[in-house]
Amino acid sequence: MTHTFVSHWKEALAANYEQTVAWRRHLHQYPEASYEERETARFVAGHLRSFGIDTQTDVGGHGVVGAIRNGEGPVVALRADMDALNIQDEKQCAYRSKVPGVMHACGHDGHTAVLLSVAKVLAEHRDGWAGEIRFLFQPAEEVSPGGAREMIVGGAIEGVDRMYGVHLWTPLQAGVIATRPGPMMAAVDDFFLTIYGKGGHGGMPHACVDAVVAGAALVQQLQTIVSRNVSPLQPAVVSVGSLQAGTAQNVIADHAVMKGTIRSFDSATRQLLRERFENITEHTCAMHEANYELEYRVGYPALVNDAAEAARVMRVGEACFGADKVQEADMIMPAEDFAYYMKQVPGCFVLVGAGNGEEAGFPHHHPKFDLVESSMLTAGELLIALALDALQDTI
Repeated sequence: MTHTFVSHWKEALAANYEQTVAWRRHLHQYPEASYEERETARFVAGHLRSFGIDTQTDVGGHGVVGAIRNGEGPVVALRADMDALNIQDEKQCAYRSKVPGVMHACGHDGHTAVLLSVAKVLAEHRDGWAGEIRFLFQPAEEVSPGGAREMIVGGAIEGVDRMYGVHLWTPLQAGVIATRPGPMMAAVDDFFLTIYGKGGHGGMPHACVDAVVAGAALVQQLQTIVSRNVSPLQPAVVSVGSLQAGTAQNVIADHAVMKGTIRSFDSATRQLLRERFENITEHTCAMHEANYELEYRVGYPALVNDAAEAARVMRVGEACFGADKVQEADMIMPAEDFAYYMKQVPGCFVLVGAGNGEEAGFPHHHPKFDLVESSMLTAGELLIALALDALQDTI
C-alpha cells in the first residue's frame, strides 16, 4: 500500500470530519437502547440513500444494510453497531443524552458515524475500486441474544468474502490500533437465579429458611470454580453482579435474587463452568434447605479472528499509521456478537484507541463515558484501507 494511497483516503475522510462529529453528537443526544433503534435506523438509511447507496431496512430487526456494487470483484462487509445502554448520562457537555436513563456509553454512536462517513467517501470515489462493499448497521449488540445472528438470518452477509469491524476503545490511547489472530474476546453466558427460603421473624431464625444466608454461601462457593476447577492456563470468569434480598432489618428474607455472568474462551472450559455452576447451586441450596429456579442464558461465542485477516490488519495498519501505532491486543473478557460473523466469514475485529486518560478516560459502560472524537478518523481510514486492500484479493 503506497503513501499516495493512504494520503488520498485520509484527505477524503478529513474533509468529512466535521460532519462525522455532528452525526456522532446527534446520535449521542438521541440514543436508543437495544431492540429499540427505530429512529437511529431511519437516520442511517436516510443518509445512505442520500449518498446514492442501495439500502435495505428492517434486516434482522432494525438493521440497515447498504451496498455499493462497482463491477466484478469480491464482496467485503463492514459493520457498525447502533444500540445504546440503559444508563443515565452524567456528563456535562453540549451533546449529553436527552433521553432519561439511556446513553451511548460504549461508543456505538461513534461506530455508526464512522461507517456513515466511510460509506459517503466510498460512494463519492467509487471509480477508484471494483467489487462490492457492504455496510452493516446492526441493532442490539449489547443484549443477548444480540442482533448479529438475526442479521445473518436476514441475509446481511450472504456472498460476503471478507468482513471487518472496529470498536472505539478508551483503554487504548487515541491513535493506536490493536488486534490479534485467533481468540480475542470471550464467550459469555449469564445466569438469573432465585433462591426460595421461608421467611419469618428476625428473632426466630430457627423457624425460617434464610434466603440471605443461602445466597451469601452460594456467592462464596461459586468463587471456587475458577480457582479450583479451571486450569490456571485457561482464562475464565464467574462474577455475581447482583444479590438482592430482604426488606427490613428484623425480617428473615423468604427469597433472594442473584444475577451474574460467566466468561471463557474454549468450549470445554465453557461446558465445565456451566456444569460446576449448576452442581454447586443445587447442593448449596440443598444444604440450606432452600429451593431455587435458575435461568442459565447461553450468550455469544468467543470472538476468533482469522489469522490471515489479522495479519492484513497489522500490515495495513502499519502502512496507514506507522508500526509504532499498531499493537497485538491482549485477550479480553468483554464479549461481542461480531463473533457470530467470524464463524461464517473470514475477517477481523479491531480495537481503535479512543482514550486520553482525562475526560475520555472513563471505562466503557460508565455514566461519564466519552471518547476522543478524532479516533473516528483513525477508524474510518482503517476500514477503508482494509476494504480496498481485500478487494484486490483473488478469491
